[in-house]
Amino acid sequence: MQTLQGKKIHFIGIGGSGMSGLARIALSDGISVSGSDAKDSSVLTALTALGAKVSATHEAANVEGADVVIYSTAISATNPEMAYAVERSIPILTRAQALALLMKGSRSIAVAGTHGKTTTSSMMTVALQACGVDPSFAIGGTLTASGSNAHRGTGDFFVAEADESDGSFVEYQPLAAIVTNIEHDHVDFFHTPEAVTEVFDSFAATISPDGFLVYCADDAGSKRLGESRLSCTPISYGTSDGVDLALDQIALKALGSTARVMWKGRAVGTLELQVPGHHNLLNAAGCLAMGMALQLPVHQLLDGLHNFRGAGRRFELKATEHGIRIIDDYGHHPTEIRVTLEAARRYAGDGRVLVIFQPHRYSRTQAFLDGFATSLDLADDVTLLEIYAASEKPIHGITSELIAAKMERGHYLPNFVQASDRIIEMAQPGDVIITLGAGDVNSLAPIIAEGLQRRFA
Repeated sequence: MQTLQGKKIHFIGIGGSGMSGLARIALSDGISVSGSDAKDSSVLTALTALGAKVSATHEAANVEGADVVIYSTAISATNPEMAYAVERSIPILTRAQALALLMKGSRSIAVAGTHGKTTTSSMMTVALQACGVDPSFAIGGTLTASGSNAHRGTGDFFVAEADESDGSFVEYQPLAAIVTNIEHDHVDFFHTPEAVTEVFDSFAATISPDGFLVYCADDAGSKRLGESRLSCTPISYGTSDGVDLALDQIALKALGSTARVMWKGRAVGTLELQVPGHHNLLNAAGCLAMGMALQLPVHQLLDGLHNFRGAGRRFELKATEHGIRIIDDYGHHPTEIRVTLEAARRYAGDGRVLVIFQPHRYSRTQAFLDGFATSLDLADDVTLLEIYAASEKPIHGITSELIAAKMERGHYLPNFVQASDRIIEMAQPGDVIITLGAGDVNSLAPIIAEGLQRRFA
């Protein structure tokens, strides 16, 4: 299939962050869109307002009249809509295949890596906007500045978050790519670290020979990829000597950071961020390196990054009640948790860091038990909810209690109400509370805020 123009498209699982973004772009392109999800949500309401025909149930009848079906990898082969499409030989595309078609004709920039994809693709989008180019984008989270996860821009750039979790990012064939880091994750799909390495090699091979691979030289996996035999031009960034874009004179603050930017050994400006953590300096450096490789004005890129206010569920301040700050964060891998809690420690100052953590997937919990325990113990107190299964079946004997047992500051309390009550009662002015994880733990942030209001009333 060469194009989606003129087709009637049906999305199975349209309410998901990635799928809803594609639906938004397709609607902007004047494409007829229908879709379904297992439950109603504000996302479905918004898509309906944009012109999509949406159902909050999965039924075969929803697919009638569709020319193409696009599905999320979370959808089972037994889904009645999938079965209907297969039975009638309706073309079926993965989300990645559909996104690749929507990106055709654009100067596409794919942002890949085990950690930091959403933030980096959001930063890249904002930096391009500051250069006046109005890029299209499809991001796995909500860009705070626009309140959306996707947009069809008037310019010729297209920024796409390239999710490696099922290996499908090899479909994109971008002009250029940023790779933030490479680490073993998604153990349900990649059984070994070597499998992750191999899929990133395959992804790099799809980059246009006229384009760039921008890679973080501070990360061993990304550095190995950038220094391998590539058909495109490699561009390195980081804090190491000899990289193309280097950061030095770094100053980390409670809610932001600064660094001097060196391009090819020459100082070109100062990076000032309003989001915390060394990891975000590196994410921004990747965007700067891409912008410089594309010959965009460095001062406009820096202005865009300075004005970046974050992405949804990425160290997102949800409320402040009586001096107690409530943060929501998507971190669900030990490495992500470590950098989030390091940033939280600076943000908390003299206050404590109190965490409610919900592990994501049984397979990940089983694989990284020790890593979770070590990273979470950077907090002053951690309440562990039960594992969020996503699409997985439970693994016998694997529970959050195993993490708590390896921790000094962990407390297993799987009940959402009891976990919220515990945090509400123990929090004191100056503390930082973090709802942490990729499941539905974020639903507790407003409940905790309301509870603190009542407690201190």
